[in-house]
Amino acid sequence: MPVFDLSQTPLRELNSALHNLGASSNDTLFEVVNPRGHHAVAVGIDGPVTVEVKGSVGYYCAGMNDGGTVTVDGSAGPGVAENMMSGTVVIEGDASQYAGATGRGGLLVIRGNAASRCGISMKGIDIVVHGSIGHMSAFMGQSGHLIVCGDAGEALGDSIYEAKLFVRGSVKSLGADCIEKEMRPEHLEKLAELLGKAGVTQAKPEEFKRYGSARKLYNFNIDNADAY
Repeated sequence: MPVFDLSQTPLRELNSALHNLGASSNDTLFEVVNPRGHHAVAVGIDGPVTVEVKGSVGYYCAGMNDGGTVTVDGSAGPGVAENMMSGTVVIEGDASQYAGATGRGGLLVIRGNAASRCGISMKGIDIVVHGSIGHMSAFMGQSGHLIVCGDAGEALGDSIYEAKLFVRGSVKSLGADCIEKEMRPEHLEKLAELLGKAGVTQAKPEEFKRYGSARKLYNFNIDNADAY
């Protein structure tokens, strides 16, 4: 198993090694030690490789991930798993703002809390937060699922499109065009599936409320443009 010590090895060497793995490579598990808050750790992975980061990271960890599994044994700075395409990213601690932003696929699991704008402009990613999230989360969320086992801050789902939001705790306020919606059997089934994948054991699907678009924004009906 290759081990990269970022106190001695340039970050560029780690990311280069991850980018240059061939289809027949035997290196499928990488360990990163002493990350020391480095930015852009394990970005641009495009294959089924596993990266275990032993410590906290800075900006944009695991950005553009496509098929990899990245686990951070610590907390993550802004933009973790930004624009992820597929695969899994797990943050054992907390995540800073805009976690999972513009993500198009895959699963992001945050075992602590997430700051503001979690899931902003999400486009198919599934995000499960064991704790709470900050304000303006899922702003302009287009598709995918945001599941919050704790509370949500102000303006949840502002200007949302078709993303599905599930919150177990309280919601400080809903953003423009975001409303509470009926929880149907298919939603409970999907919740159970994603909670299971994220290792959530303290919450049941029936304890969540669902939120989504009222479909009143101008992008649904141009006659509503004057309201904004």
